Amino acid sequence: MLEGLHPNRPTHLFRITTDERSARAMTDMIGEIFDPAETAVASFETEDGGPWMLEAYFAHQPDEAAIRNLLRPIVGAEADKGVFLPLEQKDWVKASLEGLKPVRAGRIFVHGSHDRDERRPSDIAIEIEAGLAFGTGHHGTTKGCLLAFVDELKTRTPRHVLDVGTGTGILAFAAAKILKRPVVAGDIDPEAVRVARENARLNGIGAFMKLYVGPGIRHGEADRAGHFDLVFANILAKPLRMLAPSLARVASRDGTIILSGLLARDVPGVLSTYAHQGWYLQRRYDLDGWAALVLKRGSARPQPRR
Repeated sequence: MLEGLHPNRPTHLFRITTDERSARAMTDMIGEIFDPAETAVASFETEDGGPWMLEAYFAHQPDEAAIRNLLRPIVGAEADKGVFLPLEQKDWVKASLEGLKPVRAGRIFVHGSHDRDERRPSDIAIEIEAGLAFGTGHHGTTKGCLLAFVDELKTRTPRHVLDVGTGTGILAFAAAKILKRPVVAGDIDPEAVRVARENARLNGIGAFMKLYVGPGIRHGEADRAGHFDLVFANILAKPLRMLAPSLARVASRDGTIILSGLLARDVPGVLSTYAHQGWYLQRRYDLDGWAALVLKRGSARPQPRR
């Protein structure tokens, strides 16, 4: 599980080995407290049935004592065993390359350059530079959105797609490649948009991408009432709740909103917020402790969770 877009040039790494429950709790806490544009945190199982490791990347030198004190209520004295390390950019790229494995959602295949040989002739392949591993579809939130998109295509073909908080661009790329239509995508972080633009060029879809820098829908391409019949927003619970009125306004009456960046405990509050805008849960996908929600306008009948 992962929180945050990796910092532009991370300078420090915090690493601690613990059990699964503690790793997930610390990931949630760090993800909520620190700016996701300057801090990224991931936790993962080091071997089958073995201990878990948490790694947090920081754009600036962190306050080590403050972080240990923050984690102490969760892991007690074990917080003192966590290590802080300076991080060189070349080490980040190397670590990303080693950790990047292909991800499949239906025909959508997300991979690094070193896994091109694993592509199938029928794949909708999306290649991401290894040094940009955060936001490549490996996080449960992104893969959940991709699965939701694949299922959406079984019943309808969207014409106008918006991706709010696009990160490295995976969701927008999938839509552009499959639909072969322009896709509007934006992010509050200029570095994320730069990365998305470079990834679009790498995947041969630069002409389809209408990228912008700005919070939410604050751009002429995005702020179009009732225009988008598919809206992605893979961010975090708090900004998703704040964006509810604007996302509801730009979505078409028969459109679909796909939300993620949500822990299970976040789902009821987010659904309540969107219900006030007239949008209700149709489908839900749960992966790696994260939930992706498919919303429709009106009293849609929820389908079983995946």
